[in-house]
Amino acid sequence: MGLHGKLVAAIEFKAGGDVFHELLRHKPHQISTITPELIKGCDLHEGEFGHVGSIICWDYILDGKVKKAKEVIQLIDEEKKLIQLKVIEGDLLELYKDFVFTSHIETKDGIDLVTSTFEYEMVNEDVEHPFSTLSLVVDVIKAVETHHLAQP
Repeated sequence: MGLHGKLVAAIEFKAGGDVFHELLRHKPHQISTITPELIKGCDLHEGEFGHVGSIICWDYILDGKVKKAKEVIQLIDEEKKLIQLKVIEGDLLELYKDFVFTSHIETKDGIDLVTSTFEYEMVNEDVEHPFSTLSLVVDVIKAVETHHLAQP
């Protein structure tokens, strides 16, 4: 069994992909307001939201427990509406030597998809792939969509 993995989820986003990208890039702290049952907080530790090199710390609920992830923004590509974050501290690093999250927007046949990708290396062969973490991200995307569709 290989220790490297990649998981991808592409979720239709009826509120417009630009909405999700802008929220994740410039206002990630608002995600905890929209989804308090999933994301408990998002704090800026260094730099500015939406800028490469900035460090963000997330508090989230996974499998009924509060978890933390400190991430550095590695890459932003406005043309692809892409943001890439690398986990540098937190609970995920107990299971994974390396963990990178990428979000980008794809438009196919007039439908916006929020595509979330995890690339990771497990610390050993006994570690499971991060399916529950990906499920959490999908739940957050759907909750943000529902929130924005309900806005006047």
